[in-house]
Amino acid sequence: MARETTLILLKPDCVEKRLNGEVIKRFEKEGFSIRGCKMLQLTDPLLKEHYAHIADKPFFPSVADFMKSRPVIAIALTGDNVISHVRDLLGPTDSKIAPKGTIRGDYGEDKMTNIAHASDSPENAALEIERFFNHAELFDY
Repeated sequence: MARETTLILLKPDCVEKRLNGEVIKRFEKEGFSIRGCKMLQLTDPLLKEHYAHIADKPFFPSVADFMKSRPVIAIALTGDNVISHVRDLLGPTDSKIAPKGTIRGDYGEDKMTNIAHASDSPENAALEIERFFNHAELFDY
């Protein structure tokens, strides 16, 4: 098994519904550890960088508006095969088709209001963690 670190963003809908603790509890129950955690208000430049793959799409402004509507909680989560395991715990991006028992199936509403973002590969995880955390904000224990 590969020891990995992934980025989780608890989205504005998660914060608004006060589900942060429940979502984190599910991750910790699987044996994953938090290396870094902070709340922040996202900005247009950060969102354009993070969502560069969709920044030119007509729906991007609504994504950006949603992601700026409330603060988010950024988490650097570590553990064995954490990237794929977290994505399994979350369920499909579209909460409408996510099975009950997954985080999105239990708490999400649709493709955008789907509780959390999670890195999809080790390469993207490394880039995303660097985007949201500086070295001094990450801990090994």
